[in-house]
Amino acid sequence: MTTATSVLPGYQFASDNTSGICPEAMQAIAEANAGYAAPYGDDHFTQQVCDLLRDLFEINCDVFFTFNGTAANSLALSSLCRSYHSVICSQLAHVETDECGGPEFFSNGLKLLATPAPNGKVTPYEVNEFVTRRSDVHYPKPKALSITQATELGTVYTPNELDALNEATRRHNLYTHLDGARFFNALAALNLQPKEITWKVGVDVLCLGGTKNGLPVGEAVIFFDRNLSNEFEYRCKQAGQLASKMRYLSAPWLGMLTDGVALKHASHANQYAANLSQQLTQIPGVSLDSPTEANAVFVRMTPEIINHLNARGWKYYSFIGQYAARFMCSWATTQADIDALVADIRHAAPSE
Repeated sequence: MTTATSVLPGYQFASDNTSGICPEAMQAIAEANAGYAAPYGDDHFTQQVCDLLRDLFEINCDVFFTFNGTAANSLALSSLCRSYHSVICSQLAHVETDECGGPEFFSNGLKLLATPAPNGKVTPYEVNEFVTRRSDVHYPKPKALSITQATELGTVYTPNELDALNEATRRHNLYTHLDGARFFNALAALNLQPKEITWKVGVDVLCLGGTKNGLPVGEAVIFFDRNLSNEFEYRCKQAGQLASKMRYLSAPWLGMLTDGVALKHASHANQYAANLSQQLTQIPGVSLDSPTEANAVFVRMTPEIINHLNARGWKYYSFIGQYAARFMCSWATTQADIDALVADIRHAAPSE
């Protein structure tokens, strides 16, 4: 066993939410704060961001802003479904495990049909299985598919996989909702244009995450099928998501959507995750639990390593099972952060 050289951690790997506001977003907030602006989204900052998002996705889409991802996902799904409908999703999907029944609540009762998705990805087979299982009135009628990009296990759907899902959803007349809390990380990993993994492969509505990529707060709900956004503004208002000073939700996006900043930050996070993954797999007693494709590293470690990290004050999630850990990298991760974590893991690792 080697001698521990790390200090008590400053950066924490529990989530990319632990990072602060990126400087570009902070500058945009400061600019929005200089003077007066119309309320409730009628300000020029909000309109400019909507136009930038239309340019980014190369389509005339409808854009709305919410305070967080739970509201974005829940309201988006409620706009696609009635109370007697169901939504197919991964059993690890945030809409299933982390949103306190939000989709069910805001839709007045839709049912989530959760499936064991390999590596976090729902497959066309699973879609077909749920849709064709029953067609009688006693079964909640499948109406939508909800997928996450990048997934809750840090993997990324390829265009071919999305094409296959699109074929399945269109065959069964399902809508497709995309939880894009880490969409920019997936985009950076694939090195594609945003349209190639959204509306061109059948995504009807995208909940685009900014918080995990450097924004202080706020998500964008983007309807590529504008027929589905009818009266969505009323849903936002009723759910307490219509900010009076909307510019403070929207303006930070200006800093992210100008000069490729969002993609730059996502690429940074992905690169550090790849670095961490490569180093950890060389340590005895550590093994990857799923492929490192975006900014998440999922590993299994010995009890001794787990106990040592806990004693040292490291924070991380272990929702995938015993002796498992998820380490998230962000726009703010540094090499020193990686080195400190790796050093503590090496300290408790079994001798080779």
